[in-house]
Amino acid sequence: MLRNIPNDYTRQMLLELLDTEGFNKDYNFVYIPMDFKRQAGLGYAFVNLIGHSEAERFMAHFEGFSRWKFSSNKICEAAWGTPLQGLNQHIERYRNSPLMHADVPDEFKPILLQDGERIPFPEPSRRIKPPRVKLQCSGSSPQPEVTDAFEPGYVR
Repeated sequence: MLRNIPNDYTRQMLLELLDTEGFNKDYNFVYIPMDFKRQAGLGYAFVNLIGHSEAERFMAHFEGFSRWKFSSNKICEAAWGTPLQGLNQHIERYRNSPLMHADVPDEFKPILLQDGERIPFPEPSRRIKPPRVKLQCSGSSPQPEVTDAFEPGYVR
């Protein structure tokens, strides 16, 4: 898990950073939680490395990292992800999540990779509910606003 990444970092920017910093083909899952309203990251990301030695090298490299693509005062913290550890747990956590609903833009979804190339996420094992929507009244008719796609009870 990476904490304290710039909120304006997109998933694509993070992928480019990971590759540029020498981790191409060393990770197989990436997800940056997003604020759908602002269309910006929440300042952290989940990255699953393919092995323990890669994960240790990754954590040592990104702890204290601050060479972002654009000017930012944020200093990265690298930590073991909790409560999820390992690719299978990430897949099971997200495959049936509202994040994977067709209404959610692709750039907001977690992705899987193999040998540095994106691969399809496993099909859901049940019907995916659409993201929760909060209605905001502006004028005469309420306007739907996607607030987030986190499932109730999920602790990060």
